[in-house]
Amino acid sequence: MSTPAIPLPARAFLSVLGAHWDEFWDDLRPRLEALLGPVDYESGPIPFNVTGYYDRELGTPITRRILSFGRPLAMDALAEVKLATNALERQWERDGRRLFNLDPGYINQERLVLATGKNFTHRVYLSRGIWADLTLIFQRGDWCDLPWTFPDYAEPEIKGHLTRLREMYRASLKNLQPHEDTICHEA
Repeated sequence: MSTPAIPLPARAFLSVLGAHWDEFWDDLRPRLEALLGPVDYESGPIPFNVTGYYDRELGTPITRRILSFGRPLAMDALAEVKLATNALERQWERDGRRLFNLDPGYINQERLVLATGKNFTHRVYLSRGIWADLTLIFQRGDWCDLPWTFPDYAEPEIKGHLTRLREMYRASLKNLQPHEDTICHEA
């Protein structure tokens, strides 16, 4: 028989896609920090050109920034975080179009998990209409793609950023406790 235990918190992860950063970034970044804690990692702009899926809505050229946050994230808080980021997207809408796309998730030693409002065969339901997408796993010293991994997350540049975030997480493990003050922890 297994014995349930609350896992250590993870590192909050956020991917931001946008084309017109000058119209939202200076105001959005502090709102993200209010939600998830101080940013402790921010990538520079990364070209997003694996698909044209967001072009009509966000404009072009689209770039991505990857962020992580210093405050630990209770893994069971992921649905709440996704709902909050969805609300931020709606606040900045213009004529029914988003200015940016926010993909929150978490990273720990074993995996990158993203939150989504869309069901699919490999996604696990969390709560309140939000699903967990196991996007990448870390095995044998590297990130491993899964059959459903989004093509952009399979790119070496993205995996390089994720490896840095994983290293930051591993360095923080000695200070983490399962019950410490985490983002949105539901007891």
